[in-house]
Amino acid sequence: MSLTKAQQNQLLALARQSIAHGLQTGRPLAIDLDDYPTELCQVRATFVTLERRGQLRGCIGMLEALRPLAEDVAENAFAAAFRDRRFPPLAADELADLDLHISVLSPTEAIGFTSEADLISQLRPGIDGVILQEGGRRGTFLPSVWDDLPEPSEFLKHLKQKAGLPPSYWSDTLQAYRYTTEMFG
Repeated sequence: MSLTKAQQNQLLALARQSIAHGLQTGRPLAIDLDDYPTELCQVRATFVTLERRGQLRGCIGMLEALRPLAEDVAENAFAAAFRDRRFPPLAADELADLDLHISVLSPTEAIGFTSEADLISQLRPGIDGVILQEGGRRGTFLPSVWDDLPEPSEFLKHLKQKAGLPPSYWSDTLQAYRYTTEMFG
């Protein structure tokens, strides 16, 4: 599903409103789905990324589609601003120069592979978001991370570390999934 520019702008405005509401109330904006077109009420997974002066300021999202798109954006925008443990909660004076980016995820698909080299050969730089899972450990990189890590083997090493695994880790029980995103903002 591809969103129109107007729908993308509506979601970006909603994300900013949810953050502003959070600054005033400490809660995400509650929305009425009747106020949104059908496309924004479909159950979809999103990530909301916040940047301030070109630097990451928060990024929170869902890998599984559990909520209507508009609701997911409102919740994730609030969480990116106030619950990303890597950063202090957003202050009111930061809102004006905050850049918001929304990534709407496709459903995930398992990647079948027989070795680390096989997995690396199947990764599509700039296209795939990747989830790596081993037991209770899991990490993901959105497709935009390829901009900073364009080499598939380096991308995978860093993703292992994000999942709490050593960069050289390998196991026959390791699982990988891919997804694509529609990113705007």
